[in-house]
Amino acid sequence: MSLDGFGAGPDQDLTNPLGVRGFELMEWVLQSRSWRRMHGKEGGEEGVDNNFVEQGFDGIGAWILGRNMFGPVRGPWPDDSWKGWWGDEPPYHTPVFVLTHHARAPLAMAGGTEFRFVTGGIHDALEQAKDAAAGRDVRLGGGVETLRQYFRAGLVDEAHLAVSPVLLGSGEHLFSGLDLHSLGYECTGSIAGERATHVTIGRRG
Repeated sequence: MSLDGFGAGPDQDLTNPLGVRGFELMEWVLQSRSWRRMHGKEGGEEGVDNNFVEQGFDGIGAWILGRNMFGPVRGPWPDDSWKGWWGDEPPYHTPVFVLTHHARAPLAMAGGTEFRFVTGGIHDALEQAKDAAAGRDVRLGGGVETLRQYFRAGLVDEAHLAVSPVLLGSGEHLFSGLDLHSLGYECTGSIAGERATHVTIGRRG
């Protein structure tokens, strides 16, 4: 997220998957050795940022994504041609549950990723993800509104926020109208990385 609290820029489209200027938030990931290795590239930076990239995939048995994280298509699915932003082999390698109001058949991809489209809301998606994870962790991959819904419902056990030294000024704001302290959360850690500051939030007590 940005220094001013935005987790994505405005006006998502095919050329701006994270909204206008949204990729500025992700430099800490994109320059890491682990991320480059995932995409068949050599080199990359090591250190704190790279460690958080690795931790973000360690022990994950299922993911939950909002529909905007899966793609820019809105409304009923016109067909099954859109298969996500990531090419033939997405980086998840687990079942991924996509929140949507419009049903769609599951989509199996290379490398073990299977997108499953859930129309029953956040609780239904979480129960399905827990079953699929079989005792491993379930990760919320975004977007911002999906995170907000799970926070409001008190369903987030731990959150990792990578705060990039960027001022977006507009976009999808994570904290607007969200009182995390009243919801029972507190800051449990903070460490400066090479390109972002990593803050963890967990339940009090």
